[in-house]
Amino acid sequence: MNKTWPSSVYDSENFRNQGQQLIELMTKHLSDAIQGEQKTINWNLPEDELAFWKEYLKNGNQEDFFKEIIKRTTHVHNPKCTGHQVAAPAPITALTGLVSSIFNNGMAVYEMGMSPNAMERIVCDILGNRLGYTEASRGILTSGGTLANLTALLAARKVKVEHDVWKEGHTKPLAIMVSEEAHYCVDRAAKIMGLGDAGIIKIPVTNDFTMDISQLENHYQEAKSKGIHVFAIVGSAPATATGIYDDLEAIGDFAKKYNLWFHVDGAHGGAAIFSKKYRHLLDGTAQSDSVVIDGHKMLMMPTITTALLFKDGEHSYTTFSQKADYLLIDTDEEDWYNSGKRTFECTKTMMCMHWFILLKIYGEEVFDQNVTDLYDKARDFANLIHKDERFELAVEPMSNILCFRYVEDGLNLEEINILNQKIRQRLLEEGEYYFVQTKLNGMHYLRTTLMNPFTTMEHLSYLMEKIKIEAKNVLKSQAS
Repeated sequence: MNKTWPSSVYDSENFRNQGQQLIELMTKHLSDAIQGEQKTINWNLPEDELAFWKEYLKNGNQEDFFKEIIKRTTHVHNPKCTGHQVAAPAPITALTGLVSSIFNNGMAVYEMGMSPNAMERIVCDILGNRLGYTEASRGILTSGGTLANLTALLAARKVKVEHDVWKEGHTKPLAIMVSEEAHYCVDRAAKIMGLGDAGIIKIPVTNDFTMDISQLENHYQEAKSKGIHVFAIVGSAPATATGIYDDLEAIGDFAKKYNLWFHVDGAHGGAAIFSKKYRHLLDGTAQSDSVVIDGHKMLMMPTITTALLFKDGEHSYTTFSQKADYLLIDTDEEDWYNSGKRTFECTKTMMCMHWFILLKIYGEEVFDQNVTDLYDKARDFANLIHKDERFELAVEPMSNILCFRYVEDGLNLEEINILNQKIRQRLLEEGEYYFVQTKLNGMHYLRTTLMNPFTTMEHLSYLMEKIKIEAKNVLKSQAS
C-alpha cells in the first residue's frame, strides 16, 4: 500500500492547485467555444476512441487528462452545436456541481440532505405554482426524464388501479394511452411495469404530428372490450422527434371523462411555463395529475436533473411503499424532507442547487428569456428554409426543434433519404457543425434543436449553405 495514503488522495493543497488549473482551462474553453471558431465535434470512430483511452490509461500523461477530454467531447457551448436536447449550462452550475460532488450528501434522509432537501421543496413549490397547481401540490427532483416518467406512471397505477399491484402483482391487463410520437422512455416505462405491448395503446397523430384526439374514444373502447383496464393517458409537451405539442386541454378533458390519470411528459418543453410568449403551449397542465420538466434542457443546467410534479402531493408519498426502518420511519406529519421515500434513488446528487442558484442570482426572468429566444429562433430558421427551394420542412415548429431536409429534382424518395443521410454524416465527420437526424413517415429529415443562446441566424444560414455544398459533392461523387 502507498505509504502516503490517504493524504496523497485527499490533500487539500493539491485540490487547490488542480482546481485552479482546471478553472483556467475550462474558462478558456468556454470563451473559445462561445466564439464558435473551432470545431463543435472531433468525430472519431467508436473503435478508435476506445483504443485511444485504453492506451491512455496505460501510458498517457495524467497532466493531459482534462485537455484530452476537451478535445474528445462535443462542445455544447459552441453556437454551431444544434444537435441533441441538452443545455449549454450556465457556468455557475458547474460550481454547484462541484459542491455537490465534494459534500456528497445523498439526500435520502434529512440528516444527509438538510439544505438540499429544503431547497428542493422550494424549487418544486415554485414549479407547481407555475403549472397552475394549488398549494396541495408536491414535487421531487430525480435523475432524468426516463426515471421521472416511470415514477409518475407507477403513481398513476397506485392511484387508479383498485388492487395493489406493488404487493400482489398484476391480476388483470392494464394499459396506458400515448401518442405514437411520444418519447421512447414512455414505452420503456410501460414495459418495465409489465404492461406488455398490449398495454401501450399508441394513438395515431395528425398530419402535423400532434396526437389525433378524434381517435381517443375508439382506442379506449376497443381496449375496454378486450378486458384491458386503461388507467392513464400521457400528453407530449412536446414530442421529442418533431417538437410538436399535443393538445393538452383536450387530453385532460378525455382523462376526466373516464377518470384516467393525466400525465404530461414536458421533459423538453415543460420549461415553457416560464415563457410569457409561449406559456399557452402548456394550457391544460393545470388539470393534469403529474408533469415532468427537465432542468438540463432549456433551463440551462448540467445533466442530469428532472422535476416531477404532482397536483395532489399525497400521491408522491404512496408510490413506493416499503420499509427501511434503519433509514425511513413512518410519521404522522408530512416528512417532505426524507426524499428517499419518493424517488427511485435512495441516494442522489444535490441537483436542487442548480435550480436554486439560478433562481437566486437571475430569477425566473432568465428562464423566460432563454426559452422565448430559442423558440423564436426556430421560427426564424423556418422562415429561412421556406425561402430556399432546396429545402422543405417536415412541419412548422412549435418549439425549438426543427426537422427539415434537402431536396433535389429528379430524385425519388429513397434517393433523397440516402442523400440527406450522407450529407449529415459528411458534416458530422467534418465537425464544424453538429446536428442529428430522424425519420418521419418514411422520410429522412435533418434535425436541429436550438439550445444555445449564442446561435444566430448567420450560423444557421451558413449551415444551410454547407448542406447545399455537401449535397453537390455527394451527387458529384455518385455520378463519377
